[in-house]
This record gives sequence, C-alpha cells and structure tokens, in this order.
Amino acid sequence: MKNRIYLVTGAAGNLGSSVCSQLLEKGARIRALVLKGDPAAERVPKEVEIVIGDVTDTASLERFFTVEDGTEVIVIHCASIVTVSGDYSEKLYEVNVGGTQNMVDKCLEHKVKKLAYVSSTSAIPELPNGQKITEVSHFTADGIVGHYGKTKALASQIVMDAVHKKGLDASIVFPTGICGPDDFAYGPVSTFVIDYVNGRMPGGVAGSFNAVDVRDLADGVISCCDNGRKGEGYIMGNVCVSMRDMFRYISSASGVKEVKTILPISIAKIFAHLTSLGSKITGKPALLTMFEAV
Repeated sequence: MKNRIYLVTGAAGNLGSSVCSQLLEKGARIRALVLKGDPAAERVPKEVEIVIGDVTDTASLERFFTVEDGTEVIVIHCASIVTVSGDYSEKLYEVNVGGTQNMVDKCLEHKVKKLAYVSSTSAIPELPNGQKITEVSHFTADGIVGHYGKTKALASQIVMDAVHKKGLDASIVFPTGICGPDDFAYGPVSTFVIDYVNGRMPGGVAGSFNAVDVRDLADGVISCCDNGRKGEGYIMGNVCVSMRDMFRYISSASGVKEVKTILPISIAKIFAHLTSLGSKITGKPALLTMFEAV
C-alpha cells in the first residue's frame, strides 16, 4: 500500500472511525475529511492525516483530493446526515445529495482508482407483505419513505450515472441500521439503546429491527474497495428481529426492566401525529415521528 492513499469522508463518525482503524491495522495511508469544530474529531487516530473541510465546499474537497503524482487513490464516502425525522430539510439534501455529487465530480476530475459509496437500505423501495428486498441498480425518490431515504436514493443514482455515463469505477454499500462501539456522535441506533436503558422509552412500535455491527460493516466497505464490482451494490445487514425481541435483548444485556408496551402501527401513527404537533408548539423533539411509525 506504499503508493496508495485512502480518502475517507465522515471519518469522525461511527462507521468512518471504524474504517480508519481497520485500514491502519492493514498498514494503509489515510487522509480524513473532518468538519471544522467537530468534537468527535479528537477520536480520529493520530496516524490519520486530517483535512478540515465539508463535502458541500468544493474548495476544501480540492485540498482533500490533491495528492502527489503516482499515488493510487481510493475514496470511501461515508459522510452524510442521518435522521429519522419526517420533516424536509434543505441541509439534508445539500449534504447527502449535493455533497455526493461534489465527491463524484472530484473522483472523476482526479481520476481516482475506486469509489466506495456508503448509501443505505432506506434508498431501496420496500416490498409489500414483508418480502425481502434485494439490491437494485436504478434509484428514484418516488416511493421511498422519509427524506433521509430519498436523499440516499438520489445520491445512489448520481453514483450509478457516473459509472454508466462517465466510466467511474464505483460500488455502493447499503447498510441497514448501524451500531457498535465508538459511536461518539450518538447515531440513531445508539440513541435508541441509550434512551431505552435510561427509561426514556415507555413503549415501542410493532415492526422489525435490523442493525449491522459497525465493525463488520467497516470490514465490508474496505473489502468493497478491492473486490466490489463496478456499478454493483451490496446490502450489508444483520438478522431481522421484532421490536419486542429487540427490547428483550437490550433488557437482558443491560439488566433494566423490559418494556412491554408495543403499539400497533395504526395507533402509533395517531400518536406520532399528535406528538409532531406538540413538537411544533413546544420546539422540543417529538417522542415519535411519522417516519418511525410507518
């Protein structure tokens, strides 16, 4: 790996930091893009070269991508805003969609060896009657539930367009939920577990839960850099469990009393609507969003 460098976005996040740690174990040279003032930046291993920047700032991306001649460049694009809110957010689209477009443009301009883009299973349309989804090769926001999923679908299509129309060698990884150690930014799954253990979750919504261990996911993303086929995508998930089973597992591991209340989806939607209205009045986060109740 002497003449290869890995450019990793989102390196201060749960997945990005795990990717960097595993790459360092392989002796890789890494450059990380980190937001200015990100408190999690101190968790990035000291062996990693840090560039302060933003995927929405093309000037900082130019610094990020500029390397000495003869260097093979592998890009791992993990950075994104993850949210379970059902509300539209301009910033969400700027980062997840516009930021990915900027990354793709720079990959093409600098003729990188490979792009591994971390999307989400939220970008893949759900199938009726509990059918299992599989990888798809075309993406649209139509039919996708939630603005987060819509942004990941649009970004995934940007990557695929660059593959098929401009020859970019890129592969896409579609993780389910992500959980695991060193989540210093407290992502949705970590927050879910923390809230449950601290008694801030009086009940759940009937349905299923799927989260991949961040260490397994990081290993898969790194493998994708060398083994991922051009223009192909790979779902990386875990065993799908019911919400009741998830509550049981967390209680067993933590020793806290198990929450027994599981709302039917029809009731949850009514509750989510009421709490969303209350959130707009009080300015406090809703206990349950319409997106979570779907």
